[in-house]
Amino acid sequence: MELAATLKSFIEEGQDWERKHTSVKGVSIIRLPATKNRAPSLAIDINPIGDNGLPMKKKGIMIMNSAEIAAFRAVFNNEKVDGLIAALEDVLPERKSQGKPAKPDVLQI
Repeated sequence: MELAATLKSFIEEGQDWERKHTSVKGVSIIRLPATKNRAPSLAIDINPIGDNGLPMKKKGIMIMNSAEIAAFRAVFNNEKVDGLIAALEDVLPERKSQGKPAKPDVLQI
């Protein structure tokens, strides 16, 4: 099935807050419920996978349009953010992750 057709089917038939994993590790699609002012919609959820096969964060970053992803890219590519991260790593103790990996249903993109 073509990607656009799969997404259209997901928005029409999926459950509210249902997540569909993609073939890109750490990227999934979430079906957002309808509100008073808008119909159900979809968002990309970005939450990279760690060495243990689990998402790195409890919640990822939701992206709903190209303007949002461009804004995040600009922030992530800012050299000052790299300096801030380096300073945080110097100050904070190392964190250890736990858990076991899950086998998700994958949407090929």
